[in-house]
Amino acid sequence: MEFSEKIRFLRKKNKLSQAELGKQVGVSNRAVSKWENGESMPATDTLLSIATVFGVTLDFFLKHGEQEEKRREIEPGMESLKELYKIGIGPSSSHTMGPAKAALLFRQKYPEATRYKAVLQGSLAKTGKGHRTDFCILEVFSPKECEIEFDIKTMELYHPNTLLLYAYEKSRRIGFWEVYSVGGGSIVIKGQPVYKPQRIYPHNSFAQIAEFCQERNIRLWEYVERFEGKEIWDYLKTMWEAMLRSMDEGLRTEGELFGGLGVQRRAKHLFRQRHIDENAETRENRLVCAYAFAVSEQNAACGTIVTAPTCGSCGILPAVLRYVRDKRGLEETEILHALATAGLMGNLIKTNASISGAECGCQAEVGSACAMASAGLGELYGMALPQIEYAAEVALEHHLGLTCDPIGGLVQIPCIERNAVAAMRAINAVNLANFLTDSRKISFDTVVKTMYETGKDLSHRYRETSEGGLAKLYVK
Repeated sequence: MEFSEKIRFLRKKNKLSQAELGKQVGVSNRAVSKWENGESMPATDTLLSIATVFGVTLDFFLKHGEQEEKRREIEPGMESLKELYKIGIGPSSSHTMGPAKAALLFRQKYPEATRYKAVLQGSLAKTGKGHRTDFCILEVFSPKECEIEFDIKTMELYHPNTLLLYAYEKSRRIGFWEVYSVGGGSIVIKGQPVYKPQRIYPHNSFAQIAEFCQERNIRLWEYVERFEGKEIWDYLKTMWEAMLRSMDEGLRTEGELFGGLGVQRRAKHLFRQRHIDENAETRENRLVCAYAFAVSEQNAACGTIVTAPTCGSCGILPAVLRYVRDKRGLEETEILHALATAGLMGNLIKTNASISGAECGCQAEVGSACAMASAGLGELYGMALPQIEYAAEVALEHHLGLTCDPIGGLVQIPCIERNAVAAMRAINAVNLANFLTDSRKISFDTVVKTMYETGKDLSHRYRETSEGGLAKLYVK
């Protein structure tokens, strides 16, 4: 059967109207009608929601995946930047924030349980030790007993980050959830209504946003304010202050990171190790890298950071913004405008592709963060709309194919250095855009689509499983 036939069959079997199904998965009945008529395909996150409603696997829908992916249609609009920028505990939004959230909700659902069990599957199982997924789950269930099982054998999964939770009252099982950690700290619970944040922006492509802004002669941050409301500035101020706190703490702290790789914190050393005849270029490299190292090391140490857009890429955007703020003596309001502009680009990637390393490799995390930093920096420099687009496009394009292969599942090698390198690349992308925008050939929307397709083509070994690349070949 084609997808249209499958969804029509399941909807009627479950005695749901198109409007009722649309309500459960967060779309209009018109969208459901288009799926059933073969006019379009739902986005990946919506397809996951449909699978959970009907209790079937994603594979049930994706047997004709290649043909149907070509018809994949992105739902109109985008969510708030509050769903992108979040304060959380490292080292991974999908491997620590999501599972911890699921465990807390499960404990609240079954408080009478005398013990719990958590089974990690997919990427959660293969890199859960390094990401400390087990640690964060045990913390939530403490002081009650919780057994952790790493299931690396089960291959047929709804989602690469799958978590099974069990609640027991003595020897009797009283509760069970199958949970998917879908990125950014968000979760989906199989068989339960899916929380779908409201899409407050009417557009979901940069081309649409650019046309809207140019017709009204407004900048990207003004576009954000128009649809988020003025309260977004208080939220972004909180995010910026949290970024600076994590950076300052990282710049003060020394010692070895946990995990057994012997990785020493280097941010403080970089920040203080000024050469006697240091020139401006060397100083820029040293400081930007020190800032990126500081935040990334805090993340690796399970410290508090801001997803920008993820935990694993959290050091890039704040490093670039702090360096330029100090260099140019900028006001906080200008930084918040840059955060809004950066967030808009991250939101476009999240909506049209992915920001999950388990889904699309590190290009989806560090590549996305580099594009966000380039756009934010372009705003700080007062660049025109096409220049900001070009800077973000260059930054993302030249991360295409970047694999996620953390050694030992730890967010340390190559992750920390990679944040520093990407921060410098963001600055380079802006410099290039300043001169060459009039000759560009590739749009930001095109490179986002390319990144998604590239990520889907990557072997699972290079998508946060620690089964390939450096993770496979490194010998301590």
